[in-house]
Amino acid sequence: MTTVTNGVNVQALLEARDALKEAPEAAQFTWRASAKWNSGVHSTIKVQSFFGLGQEQSHKEESVFDADHPEVFAAEDSGITPIEYLIVGLASCLTAGVASVAENRGIQLHSVEATVEGQHDIRGILGADSDVRNGYNDIKVTFTIDADASRQEIEALVAQSQKRSAVFDALTNPTNVTVEVA
Repeated sequence: MTTVTNGVNVQALLEARDALKEAPEAAQFTWRASAKWNSGVHSTIKVQSFFGLGQEQSHKEESVFDADHPEVFAAEDSGITPIEYLIVGLASCLTAGVASVAENRGIQLHSVEATVEGQHDIRGILGADSDVRNGYNDIKVTFTIDADASRQEIEALVAQSQKRSAVFDALTNPTNVTVEVA
């Protein structure tokens, strides 16, 4: 039997799942990001700490992201747009899911590529048409996967990844969002 090595520690994930069934309070996580305005529509976002497993946690390193708008929006293009960060999150979450599910099912991956396209009518955010929504109208994800598996098995990998994706869920189901001034 060939050993599958997609780089995912499925055993640790399965053990965590079993442990959290017994201690659901430890499964309550709070993810954080802080943004600081620079100028124009450019901001810098930092991610370092989060709460999980009943206590404060920290990533190995702080991650820093820049968000801006492109020059065609009369901006400086110092980073990707905030709405692009949504599809970055979706692409990375679904791709990680494919790798995890493949490892768990004993499927060796050779390559996984996801292309995400979001259709966005910007008249809404510009206030040009109040009947146009501010967000994406449609998002399409296309996977190209080379694996030691049939097309049906690959389609099942993608379907299971989609089923377990936190970002897919957040984008396709209502999420309560509260915005307040401190």
